[in-house]
Amino acid sequence: MASTLHHVFFDHTTFKSIKTKAATRPHSRKLGATSFRCEVTTENARVATVKNGKDSLEICRVLNGMWQTSGGWGRIDRDDAVEAMLRYADAGLSTFDMADHYGPAEDLYGIFINRVRRERPPEFLDKIRGLTKWVPPPVKMTSSYVRESINVSRKRMDVASLDMLQFHWWDYSNSGYLDALKHLTDLKEEGKIKTVALTNFDTERLQIILENEIPVVSNQVQHSIVDMRPQQKMAELCQLTGVKLITYGTVMGGLLSEKFLDTNLAIPFAGPPLNTPSLQKYKRMVDAWGGWSLFQVLLKTLKNVASKHGVSIPIVAVKYILDQPSVAGSMVGVRLGLSEHIQDSNAVFSLNLDEDDVNSIQEVSKRGKDLLRVIGDCGDEYRRA
Repeated sequence: MASTLHHVFFDHTTFKSIKTKAATRPHSRKLGATSFRCEVTTENARVATVKNGKDSLEICRVLNGMWQTSGGWGRIDRDDAVEAMLRYADAGLSTFDMADHYGPAEDLYGIFINRVRRERPPEFLDKIRGLTKWVPPPVKMTSSYVRESINVSRKRMDVASLDMLQFHWWDYSNSGYLDALKHLTDLKEEGKIKTVALTNFDTERLQIILENEIPVVSNQVQHSIVDMRPQQKMAELCQLTGVKLITYGTVMGGLLSEKFLDTNLAIPFAGPPLNTPSLQKYKRMVDAWGGWSLFQVLLKTLKNVASKHGVSIPIVAVKYILDQPSVAGSMVGVRLGLSEHIQDSNAVFSLNLDEDDVNSIQEVSKRGKDLLRVIGDCGDEYRRA
């Protein structure tokens, strides 16, 4: 499942926007002045509180992404991985993002959170967040099926209540996603989930979900300097409703780094190998956006900005996206027990990009193709034949 969700991509044909009839419930209502709002308040540079009505969750704005535990990045040793999670948390990087299909990610979190309970003070435990995703097959979404599925994650993560459940749905022609979200909302009311959220939903379906009074607090989507799709249709709806974005792919699996500056991947073995699923995925994104030559121009621009501030390219890449409208947090993948970037992740919080920095980055970003037209809206790369 992990390979399916993250590696399915698109052909490079032009995306054509197609209006479809909204699949709504009988009691759905249009968004308007009386609609509920989700809010995010940045109490300091490090944290954001995502709210919807009485639901509230504070997260670290740089999240530790755990897709890398699912295989393809190197063998993960359980004990080393948990020790690494403790180091990230001790450094203030206290929010971990995972999924039911990310290999042992939820199990590792369960071991980790028990270590925290035993070895850290209660006030430290209170700051730890475990966000997970549920990616069900397109079967009938009965209350019992949803409940049993969520109970598996609760058991694996060893928590009474999931901090955030982010829901993914494969086929929009099947309106069962509304049934699933209703049942997830019921579980939230029972205290088994603290906040309900989405992942990889497009703007049209997000509006349908909100009109059906499902209290989602965020939508996790792909968003980087190369992929600015969320700042188009999605951002307009987010600003209207207050729903926030949690972003992944922000450093493009490591492509947005010094490692790939001044390289020519067209020459066999001339550049660093694209030897992880994330590097391979985001190289295809570069190809769709404008190709390797334009990407080198972007890397050179980012290097100039990074050198000016005494930081690295990934720090600039993450900060640029964190500064975008409606973005509550950005994901940085962690290869637990294999490599660490704690210092870089924390450096994001003290970086302030000035107007010249932003303008220089925008100038190159806009030279690429409009990926909304090439791919479609947020998440469409997972739903194209």
